[in-house]
Amino acid sequence: MKLSADRIRTLCARRGLNLQGLLESAGVSRTAYYSLIRKTSILPGSVQAMARMLGVAPSAILEEAPPVAGRAQVLIRQAGRVLALNPRATFENVWHTLVLLDDSPIDRLRRSLLRGRTHDLH
Repeated sequence: MKLSADRIRTLCARRGLNLQGLLESAGVSRTAYYSLIRKTSILPGSVQAMARMLGVAPSAILEEAPPVAGRAQVLIRQAGRVLALNPRATFENVWHTLVLLDDSPIDRLRRSLLRGRTHDLH
């Protein structure tokens, strides 16, 4: 598996980040990033060796994150349970809270600080 600079740029743009901001937030140096971009594969050699011995592509022995649609269905069910116990809550607030719980605490803090700066500018 190869790291895609184009996909990273696209995802950064969707989140309102530049590459430098992404790298700083992720704790990745520019040197490490550009080193990874130049590699033909970022998988450890041991993963590649096991896949080769099994006669499969490395992706066949790796697990992927659950699909977004599947995660959305799980969140909807969880929101429904929370709303059943808290009828005065709104679906939007429960949904937003559950989505934010998927982020690490530092990512939630960074996001709130960005929102705060945006509101302060207007």
